Amino acid sequence: MASFSYLMSVLALCVIIGYANAQLELNFYAKSCPKAEKIIKDFVQQQVPKAPNTAAAILRMHFHDCFVRGCDGSVLLNFTSSNGNQTEKLANPNLTLRGFSFIDAVKRLVEAECPGVVSCADIVALVARDAVVATGGPFWNVPTGRRDGTISNVSEANADIPAPTSNFTRLQQSFAKKGLDLNDLVLLSGAHTIGVSRCSSFSERLYNFTGVVGTQDPSLDSEYADNLKSRKCRSINDNTTIVEMDPGSFKTFDLSYFKLLLKRRGLFQSDAALTTRTSTKSFIEQLVDGPLKEFFDEFAKSMEKMGRVEVKTGSAGEIRKHCAFVNN
Repeated sequence: MASFSYLMSVLALCVIIGYANAQLELNFYAKSCPKAEKIIKDFVQQQVPKAPNTAAAILRMHFHDCFVRGCDGSVLLNFTSSNGNQTEKLANPNLTLRGFSFIDAVKRLVEAECPGVVSCADIVALVARDAVVATGGPFWNVPTGRRDGTISNVSEANADIPAPTSNFTRLQQSFAKKGLDLNDLVLLSGAHTIGVSRCSSFSERLYNFTGVVGTQDPSLDSEYADNLKSRKCRSINDNTTIVEMDPGSFKTFDLSYFKLLLKRRGLFQSDAALTTRTSTKSFIEQLVDGPLKEFFDEFAKSMEKMGRVEVKTGSAGEIRKHCAFVNN
């Protein structure tokens, strides 16, 4: 009897450990919420054509989420008991994040089908993929089973999310910290092929690069800089004007962004930094010279890799009822 009890205890412990160490898997909700991924996909396909910039917005949200405490939906939180309302949303890189209401709308649809089953973290990952596909961009696998985090800290977001003013060393360190290499850095930066930015994210390159008013980043193509200053960001204090990150092609997922980098026309310092090292510049040239499919395939691999960064699975975290708040 004693040996039987011991055996059952060991088996129970193994089950607990296995559950706690569970991994992401494709179609994780196949039994618990079989319609979840179709509900998400159908909503995205219906809504994104009406607002194409949604794809870039949610893709950016997914990136910012994964770089702070892993892909756990912590970027969505408005409030946590540990630090009041000083959540990731208030971090400088996240003040211009958009798409929260879109994620909330998807969450409501999924909750109506399967209450308390599908995590907000998984919803962000799935919507990011489906929104990019809806704009004609690449498809990538999104293994699911992420759990939602219960901690969101403004200082961690300020420290961990690479700023658009980052130099190469800072970018390399930020990505390496998350298990991402230099190829991932180039490929994920390629997401800048869609979407827009505010002048405040790069205006110092135009007006105050060295800390002296009137200085301009010499690595920025002078004709492009003149165009930005005369037609878009006419003052260093402009915080509202919107600029295409990939001019003339900002709604199309293509190789144009990389071609612009080689012409010294990347919008951000972090874009320009990619061409300051032989290894990353050579990879950019390889992508530009190759077929679009190669970029799509490689981007897909890096997105799936990023989507696995420090995820919470098994019994870790929770499944939030509302994406902006931890459960009571």
